[in-house]
Amino acid sequence: MANKKSITQSDIIGFYMDYVLTHNHKPKSVYAFAKDNKFEEQTFYEFFGTFEALEQSIFKIFFDNAHTVLEKSEEYLTFHPKDKLLSFYFTFFEILTANRSYVVHLLGENKNQLKSLKSLAHLKKRFTNYIEHLDIKTIDLKQEQLVKLQNRGLKESAWFQLLVTMKFWLDDTSPSFEKTDIFIEKSVRASFDLIDTTPLKSIIDFGKFLYKEKMMSN
Repeated sequence: MANKKSITQSDIIGFYMDYVLTHNHKPKSVYAFAKDNKFEEQTFYEFFGTFEALEQSIFKIFFDNAHTVLEKSEEYLTFHPKDKLLSFYFTFFEILTANRSYVVHLLGENKNQLKSLKSLAHLKKRFTNYIEHLDIKTIDLKQEQLVKLQNRGLKESAWFQLLVTMKFWLDDTSPSFEKTDIFIEKSVRASFDLIDTTPLKSIIDFGKFLYKEKMMSN
């Protein structure tokens, strides 16, 4: 049996994905899975508590890989938040496409209920944290409670947008998933147009002006 120190987290994930795609179901037990792949059962538990925890980590790793690629680019670091998010989307979906068979197996039957899937829990944490630190400009509401609600709403809407895009990609049958690329471009740009603070600030300033004028005239 192979030395357990030679088995990495990536090895176990690779073994798992290969098993699922080959057998069309998850392994019956950690013991059998470890035995089939010639490593000690204990080694599995050094990285994961259950197969479900392993599945959650896969999408987290997909995110981390995309984010690592982007952070290595000096050009990316100078981008506007909208262009950063577009770059993330294109990179993330390239990684999903490289692992499409596994992703379709895991999510395909539940693509209409993606929001409730536990396998995406760690991805959501990573992605919403990423959104929080994109420095997306929103209206300065001055009140702490309102700011918290606004930030929470921004993260939840961004997460919902990612889920909608994943569903579109799962259904996409176009060559090289070119329709998904178009969907990403249009949806991200549209979402930033909706939260563009410039026209909203203008409306607020105009309202303040009218209010002051009315008060002065009374």
